[in-house]
Amino acid sequence: MKFKSISLMVLLALGFSACSLDETLNQDLNKQQAEAYLNANTDVAALIKGAYDLMKEPYQDQARLWAAQQHTTDETLGPTRGGDWDDNGIWRVLHNHTWTADHDYLKQTFNQLLQIQFATTNSLNFSPTAEQAAEARFLRAFVVFTVADGWNQVPFREVGDNLLNAPQVLSGADALDFVIKELNEVMGDLPDGPVNRANKDAAKGLLMRCYLNKGTFADRANPSFPTADMDQVISLANEIIQSGKYSIADNYFDNFAPNNDQISTENIWTYENVAGSSRGTGNSVRSRWFCGLHYNQNPSGWNGFATLSDFYDSFEDTDMRKKADYAGMTEVGGINAGFLVGQQVDKDGNPLQDRKGNPLAFTRDVKLVETGNNLEITGIRVVKYPIDYNNGDNVDNDYVFIRYADVLLMKAEAEMRNGTGDPLGIVNQIRAKRGASDLMSLTADDLLAERGREFYWESLRRTDMIRFGKFLQPFQEKPAVSGNERLLFPIPNSALAVNPNLSQNPGYR
Repeated sequence: MKFKSISLMVLLALGFSACSLDETLNQDLNKQQAEAYLNANTDVAALIKGAYDLMKEPYQDQARLWAAQQHTTDETLGPTRGGDWDDNGIWRVLHNHTWTADHDYLKQTFNQLLQIQFATTNSLNFSPTAEQAAEARFLRAFVVFTVADGWNQVPFREVGDNLLNAPQVLSGADALDFVIKELNEVMGDLPDGPVNRANKDAAKGLLMRCYLNKGTFADRANPSFPTADMDQVISLANEIIQSGKYSIADNYFDNFAPNNDQISTENIWTYENVAGSSRGTGNSVRSRWFCGLHYNQNPSGWNGFATLSDFYDSFEDTDMRKKADYAGMTEVGGINAGFLVGQQVDKDGNPLQDRKGNPLAFTRDVKLVETGNNLEITGIRVVKYPIDYNNGDNVDNDYVFIRYADVLLMKAEAEMRNGTGDPLGIVNQIRAKRGASDLMSLTADDLLAERGREFYWESLRRTDMIRFGKFLQPFQEKPAVSGNERLLFPIPNSALAVNPNLSQNPGYR
């Protein structure tokens, strides 16, 4: 009989049971008693909550998945700023596509994602309700998709697997098939909401991502987009659209605000950050503004990351996604939502200075390795999530995983690849809401650019660039064409050492 969890193994080791564990004839009985006790006394809801809590750091921390998905692209740069920012070049190698199998942030991301997978699988051991099981399986599927997308190998355990054995490993394509199967099986048992819990529409949104990227997972260098897969994307999108539950927000930044759980009309699935609790403490969405704001702004930031001028220039000036005052932020700290460039001011409009008394005016020009006296001001900064001034580090902004605009643009992409429908109309529907002018035509490059404008700094850019065949190409501050091995991250050497079923991805050692 296989042990059901580490918890069970511990109980048995401690001699839980009135019967003597060293009596061979009674061993099976003791296991049954222990299992019965655990099933009757384990709080499954608490286990699932624990799995949710584990999602905070790998998905929200600026040094985990967000770094892997953003710093490797044309949207984000972590420049060296003298003694303020360098971190032994750990950000530079991501942007230049020169990371190795010992990159600490990639390793930690990989490990923490697998911890979530273990926690969700473990919760299935203890007789959860149908809805609880569906919720746990959805979370597990979301993580499996993430790992397959990044590493193309997913260590995986079935419920009841012997924990003393190394987990099996699913290839990226097999992992995607698993995710699709899981989502279809649990769909009927998932709740309809709220948005900060696993729900039916979130499962449909993840299924759309699976079918849209299915050909990419099979061959990242030469992806295909079979008509049947694109039809699935379109059909799932239509189900979400026809529900009538969502609409494009009048104010783009409402989707990311401290009260976005109340005012967003787009968010389909989010991570609930709760002000004043462990769910809002540290390593949370606050890094989205701290990482770029200068020390002399309100709040005082880390003066680190920036976007690239080529990316910034892809926005029209009328596009609210580029720059907009936001109530509750601009009049409090003088900071607009979107991109910060040029002279920065306080809440009363007074010009701010850097630490040397020079004008705090963020410049368009930025280099990976900077020298001179402008280390504090180079680079256009980004504030995607409106600042929560009321809760310090314990912010209330829920972190967005899936929103309605992505459903629409995935549908537009599937229609474009199939040569059906009105993909241009869908894109212009969103652009009109954002204050941008209509596009007259739609190419693949146009759609990738629009996805960049809509989802900047939302951890989607690397996956999008790979799907559109642009990830390996040169872009600003990345002058060289990358080798095909960069389409995947390396398996951490520490993981290879403990799981013989893993093998290093080609091109790494």
